[in-house]
Amino acid sequence: MSIPGKELMNKIFAGPFAALLLSVTAAPGLRAEEKRRAPEPRETPVAVVGKTPITAAKLEETIGSELMALRNQEHNLKMKALENLIAQTLSETEAAARGVSVEELFRIEVESKIAPVTENEKKAAYEVARERYRDRPETEAMKAIEEVLRQQRIRERGLEYLKELRTKAGVRVLLEPLRVAVDPSDDPSKGPASAPVTIVEFSDFQCSYCSEVSLTLKKVTERYGDKVRLVFRDFPLDMHKEAPKAAEAAACAHEQRKYWEMHDRLFANQANLKVDDLKRHAAEIGLKADRFNTCLDSGKYTAEWQEDMKEGTRYGVSSTPVFFINGRLLTGSQPIEAFARVIDEELGRLAPLEAAAARKP
Repeated sequence: MSIPGKELMNKIFAGPFAALLLSVTAAPGLRAEEKRRAPEPRETPVAVVGKTPITAAKLEETIGSELMALRNQEHNLKMKALENLIAQTLSETEAAARGVSVEELFRIEVESKIAPVTENEKKAAYEVARERYRDRPETEAMKAIEEVLRQQRIRERGLEYLKELRTKAGVRVLLEPLRVAVDPSDDPSKGPASAPVTIVEFSDFQCSYCSEVSLTLKKVTERYGDKVRLVFRDFPLDMHKEAPKAAEAAACAHEQRKYWEMHDRLFANQANLKVDDLKRHAAEIGLKADRFNTCLDSGKYTAEWQEDMKEGTRYGVSSTPVFFINGRLLTGSQPIEAFARVIDEELGRLAPLEAAAARKP
């Protein structure tokens, strides 16, 4: 049986959505079983070898990143399928209200509203992609390019129109995002503990992407103020030999209430992270040299970054930088728009709860 509006969705969206739809609707018996099965407590043995128990926590530490990848994949499949179903429902509802077919609605609101591809646009695209079309006559290549550009415009206008329909219908997505219960309790932080959004960052002072995104995070905290709390956790990668001692240097600076000054200094001087450099940085940001040097040389905070790494691995961290925004995973040196999208969604989810609480007598 054909799905009403499927042709419209296929023109607007890329990819085989039939499989995505099946991922949501298939195997109800398995989902029911999953609901009945309570999650294993972390210290519960999942096997016993002689008299030695192997706990659920130990198992998850071993395959943390693989488990997280699978959970993300499952959630992303559901979200893509849900977005497809929302788009399909919107188009069918609007078409019925107008008394036209979905296909006619598509022609009226999408195809008829895109600008034609000009000769100059075709020629410019051909010059860029000339090598790709070297085995085809130029006239044939120009026709192919025209169709590619046209389909691109159809997709862009289709997405724009669906956004208009979503706003008109007041669509609310209730499917909860995937969250990881990340502990932010005793690590260096900026922002109030009561902030509605907590960003836990796993980072490496020798990682260039981490340095790059640290500037973005400053913009995030400036934009959102007391609505955001930023927590920094260490995850020095094996390839970065000076990162562990740099993490210890930041912890020693924390003793003298200058963690973030050292944090910024280390990211700004990634080519100078040897022990002598760290001691020089400490003196230049105004730390008491004797106290800092004794702290750094003692290895006092080695266990701190090791514990962060152990927990990070359990959460699925295997590279840096990695962020958990209210437990929602974001990886890599992302632009501020990526952080803002998740933060705004989280604040939007909390707004109705806060309004309901305010109405209570």
